[in-house]
Formats: sequence, structure tokens, C-alpha cells
Amino acid sequence: MTSADSKIEESAILMMAIGEDAAAEVFKHLNPKEVQELGMAMADLKQLTRADMDNVLEEFRQEADQFMAVTLDSNAYIRSVLNKALGSDRAAGLIEDILDAGDGTSSGIDALNWLDAHSVAELISDEHPQIIATILVHLERDRAADILTQLPERLRDDVVLRVATFGGVQPTALHDLTEVLNGMLSGQGAKRSKMGGTRTAAEILNYLSANDEEAIIGSLRSMDGDLTSRIVEEMFVFDNMADIEDSAIQLVLKEIDTVSLTIALKGAEEELREKFFRNMSNRAADMLREDIEAQGPVRMSKVEEEQKAIVEVARRLAETGQITLGGLGGDEYV
Repeated sequence: MTSADSKIEESAILMMAIGEDAAAEVFKHLNPKEVQELGMAMADLKQLTRADMDNVLEEFRQEADQFMAVTLDSNAYIRSVLNKALGSDRAAGLIEDILDAGDGTSSGIDALNWLDAHSVAELISDEHPQIIATILVHLERDRAADILTQLPERLRDDVVLRVATFGGVQPTALHDLTEVLNGMLSGQGAKRSKMGGTRTAAEILNYLSANDEEAIIGSLRSMDGDLTSRIVEEMFVFDNMADIEDSAIQLVLKEIDTVSLTIALKGAEEELREKFFRNMSNRAADMLREDIEAQGPVRMSKVEEEQKAIVEVARRLAETGQITLGGLGGDEYV
């Protein structure tokens, strides 16, 4: 075991020893790559012995006694720690990457998910729009949207059009692209293959602000009206919540807080408000009505932010098969 590997393992043992709350506080101060490396090391620790603890904690042995020589459910522990540190939405994808990592490799394209959007945009902005589109369809949708907003307007619109018409990429071409990014980022072997098309374009656009979304849709209509219409049909916005099943609304309500819902409904049509009200208890619905009426003026940007957050919850539930969003491709999108 190399010195670096040993240090990571020791850090993982320490995280297991100090308890979930303290470990969560530590994770808040790490960058995404460090969180992934440490989380993967924790996932490999199935049992901690007294000797393990003694070697790592040394002079803190007394404080560590209560945690020694116990078998831990490391997967459950990691989920709890990351949820506390990052929030359930941010932690969800990271947990999957850590626990499903297998050999611990990630591709150059995957590595872009760990860089800030501005850095990625600078890295790829001089590439051909088709190359940029190929990269974006292989990234997490919210990350792709953030990167998209950093690109010049003309390039941005061209890239979205290419994402929407993306028909796939030959394995050898994807390998070559990964190798180029590996040279820049020291990534390794390909892990995912998220393809493009109108749905991918729609999913990326759904993460943008209302102004950016409207601007791109307007530009795309002038370039290809039919294609733009198909993209819009694939998009799911807050107003579409009125069209989903009551049982789906009830599941969404379990995942969001009242403050967020109050702000989101502040700018909603009465029909959509009633959709939420009738899926709550009478008392909860009455209280929510009162909160909406008593609430002062709210910036439209804040309303849109909370609406998008609720839509993201609905999308997450749909992706895990718990609900169906009827406006997003029917049976294929569950």
C-alpha cells in the first residue's frame, strides 16, 4: 500500500470513528474529489478493530473507545453522513458513484462533473460544437446546464441544437475523446454512456434559469422550429404538475418543505394550487392558504427557483420509478 493510500485509509477510519455528525462537518470542508476518494475508502472498511483505532487515533484512544471493535454498516453510514453534509439531492448521485464504483476508476468525461462550470467551459469552449455536445450529453444534467450558461450565446445555441439531434457516438470516438480528457484531467476508463436527443436537451434546459431557458428556446425556434417544438414537448415545468396523478403529488409533498411550497405556489395558477391543496389534510391546506395570503411580495426569480426545485424532486421520483410524469415521454420515462 502506498503512503497516499495509507493516509486515505487512516482518514476513512477516523471518519468512521468520530460519529456521523462530526464526520458530516468534516465532509463540508472537502472538495468533491476528496469527498469521493474518502467515501470510497470508507466503503471498503467493513470492520474496524481496536488495533485499527489505536493506530489512527493514538492519544485520542479514550474518546474512541466507544467506537472500537465494532462491525459497521458502512454503506448506511456513508449515506447518512453525505446526506447530512450535502443534502439529499446533492448526495444522491455521489452515493451511487461511491457505492457502485467497483474498481474505483472514472473517465475523463466523468471527471468534468467534479470541476466548477466556469473551469469546464474554459476547457472546452474552443472545441467544435459537436465535441462540446458530445461531452455535455455524458455529464450530469445539472452540471451540463451550468456549463452551458458559461458559453457564448451563439455557441450555446448551436450546442443545444446538436444535443437535441445527437444520435450517439462510436465507442472508438468516445474512447479517443476520453483519452484527450484523461490527458488534461488524469481520468481513467469510461464508466457511463448517457446519450443525447430531444429529451437530453430538454433535461439540460430544465436546469437553467427561466430567462436563459426562454432565450435559448427563442433562438432555437429561429434555427429549427419543428425540433424546438419536440424539445419543448419533452420539458416538464412546474405548471405540468397539474397534470400528474394525485398519488404522485402526495409523494412529492413528502419530499418538500412548506416554506418552499408556499413560495412556489405564490406564482401558480389557482388550478395548480388546488391540486396541491386537495392532496393535503384539510388543516394543512388551510394553513398553506393562509401562509400564501399572508406572504408579502416575493421576487419572481425566487418563485421560479423554488418551482424548479420542486420539479427536480418530481423528476428524481420519476427516475427511480416512484411516479410517472405523463408529459415526459409517457411509459419510457419512469
